[in-house]
Formats: sequence, structure tokens, C-alpha cells
Amino acid sequence: MSEMTAGPDRDDRLEGSDWGGSAQMTAWEAVMWRAEGDPRTRSTGVLLELLDSVPDWPRFLAAHERATRAIPRLRDKVVEPMLPVATPTWTPDTCFDLSYHVQRLRLPEPGSMRQLLDLTAQIEARPLDNNRPPWEVVLVEGLAGGRAGYVLKLHHAMTDGLGIVQLLGLSHSRSATPGGRPLRPATASTARPAPEVTPLSLTADQLREQLTGAPARLLGGGRAAFGLLGRALRDPVGTAGRAVDYSLSLRRMLTPPASVRSPLLRDGGFGYRLVVHDVALDSLKAAGKAAGGSLNDAFLAGILGAFRRYHEHFGLSPDHMPIAIPISLRNTDDPQGGNRFAGARFVAPVGEPDPAVRIKLIREFILTARSEPAIGFLEVLAPMLSRLPSAALTEIAGGLTNVSDVQASNIPGLGYPVYLAGAKVLRMYPMGPRPGVAAMVTMVSQDGTCCLGINLDPDVITDLELFEDCLDKGFDEVLALGRTTRP
Repeated sequence: MSEMTAGPDRDDRLEGSDWGGSAQMTAWEAVMWRAEGDPRTRSTGVLLELLDSVPDWPRFLAAHERATRAIPRLRDKVVEPMLPVATPTWTPDTCFDLSYHVQRLRLPEPGSMRQLLDLTAQIEARPLDNNRPPWEVVLVEGLAGGRAGYVLKLHHAMTDGLGIVQLLGLSHSRSATPGGRPLRPATASTARPAPEVTPLSLTADQLREQLTGAPARLLGGGRAAFGLLGRALRDPVGTAGRAVDYSLSLRRMLTPPASVRSPLLRDGGFGYRLVVHDVALDSLKAAGKAAGGSLNDAFLAGILGAFRRYHEHFGLSPDHMPIAIPISLRNTDDPQGGNRFAGARFVAPVGEPDPAVRIKLIREFILTARSEPAIGFLEVLAPMLSRLPSAALTEIAGGLTNVSDVQASNIPGLGYPVYLAGAKVLRMYPMGPRPGVAAMVTMVSQDGTCCLGINLDPDVITDLELFEDCLDKGFDEVLALGRTTRP
């Protein structure tokens, strides 16, 4: 977060005022929030930025003060209902204390990248305070070469990966020096009201709303039913076909991958071990294009190549490996922040030695997954799940995540240089939560570089040096595809 100056393509309106969307959580966000107590379903992640210098501390604090006023969701806490018959709601924290959320630490000498990553893992692993806005930042000084680290920690109920990038676009500056037209701070006309919300009042208000809105919902449901009946009478074959297609799609989405989990990667623990890896954006794009795929396909092919080599080192040669990937459901008119994604599970060809073939197989799956009629099935199930007792909710959510070896996500980045209180952001490494998998691999493209942040289970990925070597070689063989097609 920085001075939030307006660039040449930005006006002076309060752009961050609606970041985060509605005050009432969606059912899926409520599921993520209420399942936080179990390490298998914990939804807190971090973004680690590598800065070229140490920002001035007063300026750093002032930037965050201003950002939290311009983006009100950052000053909101969550109020949960007394009973799970209502949905958790965001409400202004009247006791907001910036000093609790913005801290600084100093690494001991020599200030290595490994030390920074280990400290970031500790920050990610510790729970957030549910009685405060669920985010915090830590400025880490003492990094070798005069650099610094910036750790932004957010609960997933606040936003998904694309929402974080939107937040960074709002809160970072395009210049090292303050300038341009500053965004207006919130005023009485733009600031949201701050009614006192308690667990009791939240429960009562939502129950009252459900009761008073029942006739309208029934009427709307009746109209929808009549509309469906009318369409069925006009086109009985087409309606029946769509219903069958959705049912079959839902069965595919709910059925665990046929591939058995790798014996090398299952039965792990709850620890975090972080790894970073850089790949040139243009080179990875060229590799994907050379094999008829995309940047995302080449990214997944590199990950599979790394895990193939890691398995081979231990005398294992699996043909397939179950992988979970998120698919964005965002539309251009969706509000910034919040969560709009669906999950897909992929029986990935980890044993395929040819990177070009891997890319083609990945491409076929991605296109098929995006066209699934039931791709958003979690939004259908979430209202029911969010009403369950916490123990039952956590058990079911844990079962949904415990069927894959790896989870991988590719998030489009900002695409231009950005600064944080005068310090240039050299790299952005997203470190997603690790929900029951051996590795969570997330990539963000930033100013010409694809930055991979990998959250490993240290109980199953026991040889870190070996894994990093496999990662290098896995991506090298993919990048070679792009080099061989160039004149």
C-alpha cells in the first residue's frame, strides 16, 4: 500500500470505496471464514513483495493510514451470528488501531532470502485475530543488499487472488515520489454508515429479513418455476437435455479424481516451507504458444515436470497426479475484491516426459473445465454448507480439499512497475494457503517476470534443495520449446 497517486489513465474519484463488495458475506465466503479453525481448511494467505530499498517508516505508516481510509473494507471486522442461520457480515471496527495491523521486524545477519521466506512462513502460519479486520502487514528490514520485504496477509474471505491484484492496483503507486492528483479521502457523502452490529442484532435482522422476504422469494420462485415449465413445454427435448447435462457435469465435478494420490505426497502435516522461483514472462508465453497452449498451460507443464523429477529421484514413476486449480468466474461488471472463483480437479499427466504433449493435454482439460455446466456448483452447495455446525462444516470442507496432491493458481498481475512508499517492488510472490495438499503453487506476473510462490508441506517435501533443482529443470524443459521456435 502506498500513496495511491492517480496515473495518467486514472481520475480523482474514490476508486477504493467499493472494494470488497457487499457488507454481507456470500455463502462461500462464510464457509471459508467458519472453517478457519482447522489447519486443513485454513484460508489465510500472504503476498511477499521484495523491495529494492527500505521505505521511510513515517511515510510507510502514512501510506497505510490513507489506504485504509480510502478502502473502507480494510477497516471492517467480521461479526458472526449467534446461530449459523444467518451469514457473517462486515462492519466498521470502531476501535480500529493501525499499529496492530502494520508492524516491522528486522532480520538477523546475514539477511538472506531463505531467512525472509522462513519468517514469512511463520507470519502466514499464525492465526489472525477474528475480532479485528482480518489482515496485517509486516515490513521486514535487514535483507542483504539494502533491500526489504513486505508481507501482506489477508483472509481469503476478504478476496480471491484477482481481488488482491485489484487491491494492489489501488494502493500502490506508479512513481517513487508522491505526485499526480491524489485520490480524495472519504467524506461524509462517500463514507459508509457505521451502525453498531452485534451477533444478536445480526441474527435478528437476518431472520427478520428472511421472514419478511419469504413471500417475495416464493413469488419469484413460482415465476421462475412457471418460466421453466413454459420453456420445458416449448422445448421439452432441449430442457431435458440441459438438465441431464448439468446432472452429469455435477457428478463429474463432485467425483474425486480417478488418479490415486501419490504415496510420496500424502499423509503430511500442517507446517509451511516457502520457495520462490522466477521465470521470464515472454519466455513462458512463447513456450506455451509453441505447443499450442497458453501461459497458464506452460506454467502447469513446468510444475508437472518438477514433480515428475522429484518422484523419479525416489524411484517412483506415477503416470498421473491429481491437481486442483481455481477457475475465475469474474465478469467485467463484478465489484472489485470479494471472491468469484470455482474449483476444478485435474488428473494431470505428471508422467508425460514431453513438455509439448503435457501442454496439449493441459489445454484440453482447461477448455473442457471452463465449459462445464456445473462449474459454479460450490455456489449452489455453499448456502447449505454455511448453515452446518462448525465441526460438520470443517469435516466436509476438509474432505473436499483432501483429494489432490497439488493446488496451482495463475493470477494475472499489474503488468507495470509499482512502488511502495518510495521503494520499488522488484518481485511479488503469492503464498496461498495449503488446504490438505502437499504443495500450493501460485504465480503472479509482475512487470515482465512470472513470480512463483510455493507453499510446501515440509513433512512430505523433505529435500528442499532437491525440489528446487527439480523446479529449475522442470521449467527449463518447458522454456526450451519457445527457444526452438524462434528464428
